[in-house]
This record gives sequence, structure tokens and C-alpha cells, in this order.
Amino acid sequence: MSGFSTLLRQNRNYRYTWIGQVVSEIGDHFNNVAVFSLVLATTKSGLVVSGIMLSRAIPAMLIGPLAGVALDRLDRKRVMIASDLIRAVVAACFIFTINRPGGWLIYVLSGLLMTASPFFTAGRSSILPAIATRDELHTANSLTQTTGWITLTIGTLLGGVSVAQFGYHWAFLANSLSFAISALCISRLFVASGGFRAVRNALTETEVVRPWREYVEGLRYMREHPLILAIALIGVGWATGGGAAQILFSVFGELVFHRGPEGIGFIWTAAGIGLLCGGMVAYQLGRRLRFEGYKRAIVVCYVIHGGAYIVFSQMRSFGWALVFIGLSRAAVGISSILNMSQLLRRVSDSFRGRVFSTMESMQWSVMMMSMTLAGIATTTWDPRTIGAIAGALSSTTAIFWGWAHLTGRLPEPPPEGVEPEEVEVHGEPTV
Repeated sequence: MSGFSTLLRQNRNYRYTWIGQVVSEIGDHFNNVAVFSLVLATTKSGLVVSGIMLSRAIPAMLIGPLAGVALDRLDRKRVMIASDLIRAVVAACFIFTINRPGGWLIYVLSGLLMTASPFFTAGRSSILPAIATRDELHTANSLTQTTGWITLTIGTLLGGVSVAQFGYHWAFLANSLSFAISALCISRLFVASGGFRAVRNALTETEVVRPWREYVEGLRYMREHPLILAIALIGVGWATGGGAAQILFSVFGELVFHRGPEGIGFIWTAAGIGLLCGGMVAYQLGRRLRFEGYKRAIVVCYVIHGGAYIVFSQMRSFGWALVFIGLSRAAVGISSILNMSQLLRRVSDSFRGRVFSTMESMQWSVMMMSMTLAGIATTTWDPRTIGAIAGALSSTTAIFWGWAHLTGRLPEPPPEGVEPEEVEVHGEPTV
């Protein structure tokens, strides 16, 4: 924890990025709890939740290529500010859905919100090596992801309680204000040399008018680097069950355990606590693990994740269900931080926008299918059965990764994300 506080105290750029992240992500969770509670309380249908999730997933999937190219062409800081300001306006418009929770507007606004999001989320990952020194990079990555899970814990809990006590208007206004504050924080970022543009050759006339070629170039770069491709595919494997989980959290809170908005908030809060605990473990592991230990840790994480989610789905006690969803998410948290630390060291600056946005698009595309099937299944199947299947699917990631590791398909690549002399020195292996 001292490393986190030192980073926030000494690194001005990271401090502003972190403050913006805290505020905007808490606002996001207010929106999520409010929207899903609103539609479930009115329709009592998991299929409607699936429809809203799809309206968010499809734009996020489709906009990924454009977001990646834009982030590798333009000033990433300005792109992120524009994303925040657009989302502030869209978030405020959710107020108009309160009296028509099942209408078309809630789907349109959900889609617009997610259309702007990849420009910010992939941008934040892309600028991290520019605002953190070589010694700060692992700490900055750990704190960024851990903060996301803290805000998940706090935001969903406060969102559930505030919606129950103060209504939906407050939640939507808070979300809008949070994006405006985030934009202000990002506007304060400054680096002396190079700004926040990717280091790359000047664009030719053909590249300017045909951005698709640049995106394909990014796909080729990922394919030529086995570790980067494997990390992308491990996210896809998680998404086979993770998409269903996004719907089931709300279904379990409202319809299985019959606890209303607070039930949804408690489940997401338990998930957030699990991710936070996983983040603390990963922060310590990432400073000591060598590459072989890292690969073995990923296998263990996904076995635990899938198994614990299956147990969560079968629990009759709400309290024990929260314990096992926390354990499941702790394993995901460890994997997420270890994988991102590898990416930050291995991905070239000129490809960061395309790599991170492509990974988001791949995950969202698979999550979209998972959410669709889960939403349809809720009309005829017991949610507990769907949850068990989702957990089993997510565990298949461990099989893929373990096979790739044992057959030598994941050799340690040279560092590209930072200069060779700036690579963080690891201690002795512990696994």
C-alpha cells in the first residue's frame, strides 16, 4: 500500500488520472444499478436485461477498430476528454427513461454511452507507460485496476442504496457529473516531450483515407506476438461465461434472492471486494514472479474462478453466495493485473491503441453472444443452471492456457512497451 500512496503523492499526472477514474467509475455503477433495477422492477424479465446489455455490447464491439486507429493517430489526451464530455451528455439523458423504462430510448442511450467508452478506456491503458516511470509501471497498473474494483465495490453499494432511498434521478445526474469531473482531470495531464501522440512514422495519403489498413496492421502485429494473442484469447475464453454473468448478477439479486436493488448492489459489491483482494495479491506477485511462474499462475486463477462461480450459482444462502462470488472474482483480479503488466511491457507504443481496443472488441463480441444466449435461456431455464454453465465455460480458459504453456507456444518475448534499459527488474521466482 505504501507504493500506491507514494505513486499518488509523487506522480502528478497519474494522480489526476486516478482521481478522474474514481469519480467517473463510481458514477458508472450508479447508472448500472439504476438502469437494471428500473427495468427488472417493471418487466420482471431477464430477457430485457439481456437486451440492454446487448445494446451496450454491440457498439463497444463495432467501434473498437475506429477507437484503436484514432488513439494511435491522434492526441490520446484529447480523445479521452472528448469521450468524457460526450458521455456526460448521454448519461444525463437517461432521466427521460424513468417514466418509460421498457421503451426504445433506454436502448439507444445505452448504445451511445458505450460507443464513446472505448475511446477512453483503451486510451487510459495506452497512456499509462507515458505517465509512469519504469519503476512505477507495475504499481500504476495494479493501482489502476485495483481502483476500478474499489469503485465497483463502493459504487454498486452506494448505487443500490441511493436508488432505493432517493430514486433514479439522482443516480443518472451523478453519473453525468462524474464524466464532467473526469474530463477536467484529464485536461490537467502534461508531459514535456512528445505529448500524448503515439510514436510512429508520418501517415501516407493512403493510410489517411484507409484507416482499415492500419487496423489490419494491428491485427497482424498481435498475431506475430504469441503472448499478446494468447492474452487476448484468454479474455475471449473468460467472456464465454462472463457475458452471462453480467445478466445473472441482476437476475440473482432481483429474482432469485428477491432482494431488489440492494440485492443487486450487494452481489456487485461482493464481486468488487473479491477483485480488490485479488488485486492486492497480484501486486505482490507481479513484483516477484518470473515469466514461467506467471504462466502457471494464470492456469490456477481460471480453475478457481470457474469453480467458485459454479458454487455461487448453486448456493441457497445469500451470504455464502456472496462469499463464493468474491472468491471467483479474486481469481479474475489476479489474472487481470498480471496479464496487463505483461502487455504494458511488451506492446509497442505505436500499436497500443489498436491492441487494447481490439482486445476490448473481442471480449465484447463474445460477451454479446453469451449475454444473448443467457437472456433467452432465462425465459425457460432456471438461473442456477445457467450460472453453472457460465462458470464451466469460463474455466475452459485454463485448459487453453495450460496447453499453450506446456507445448512451448508461449515463449517469453522481448520488451517493447518500455525501453530495454527501463524494464523493471524482477526478484527470484516464487512459483
